[in-house]
Amino acid sequence: MALDQSALLDLLGQLKLTDVTDRVRLATEKLYQELIDAEATAFIGAGPFERSDERTTRRNGARPRTLSTTAGDLELKIPKLRTGSFFPSLLERRRRVDQALFAVVMEAYLHGVSTRKVDDLVKALGADSGISKSEVSRICADLDAEVGAFRGRDLSALGYPYVFLDATYCKARVNQRVVSQAIVVAFGVAADGRREVLGFDVGDSENEAFWTEFLRSLKTRGLGGVKLVISDAHTGLKKAINTVFQGASWQRCRVHFMRNVLATVPKGAQEMVASIIRTWSPSPTPGM
Repeated sequence: MALDQSALLDLLGQLKLTDVTDRVRLATEKLYQELIDAEATAFIGAGPFERSDERTTRRNGARPRTLSTTAGDLELKIPKLRTGSFFPSLLERRRRVDQALFAVVMEAYLHGVSTRKVDDLVKALGADSGISKSEVSRICADLDAEVGAFRGRDLSALGYPYVFLDATYCKARVNQRVVSQAIVVAFGVAADGRREVLGFDVGDSENEAFWTEFLRSLKTRGLGGVKLVISDAHTGLKKAINTVFQGASWQRCRVHFMRNVLATVPKGAQEMVASIIRTWSPSPTPGM
């Protein structure tokens, strides 16, 4: 099933529930500031220190502004002008656009930084000047560093006895072609119940080799203390778990199991069968 914009926002919501919320806040802050500066450049008719016949005024420093969002408090700088005034349309009172801004970035990644699509999204948020291809590239390059830091962060500070693994597919532009790509995700649950997105990766398919490489990368980053792995019954995934997390138990994900069963049950009997399945409490399978 393709990973649509709603699913991407759901994944982002999971990221914001983890201990890396400050990375999400910094990424949001950076994105807001880039869009504010881009709108100011369009309003003035020239960028900072740029010579242009279309320039209508000049910058005169900036004033600070704190914006509260679901990602946290953002410390922004609003450009001041020598003549006239400027206030970014993104910060109009009562306008909540942080989720939509993240959607802009996700669209940029999914569609190979498609200027037209990103420009349409930014304009839909109220930034009448839109956004250029160079600005999209610069914003995505900055976010690449944030994503890279998240994907490579150390996991050794806290043990995760329970690890959930899952995958989905989305369409992505690779070498000028739109192809199906597998996105694999690992969620960890600490002993105190804290949940965290441990990592994710993108590949051509979720075969055994890809899963094994992904799980080994988690161990290299310090993931330890794994006692139980929960996933679907994908054969390649089970082999990879057995190879990388030797000694850990495996349990089939009840959600996937429920979907698989109900897909073969007549519609009229699905509610009854689902009720029976919910009463089960399957035990972990040592060594699979």
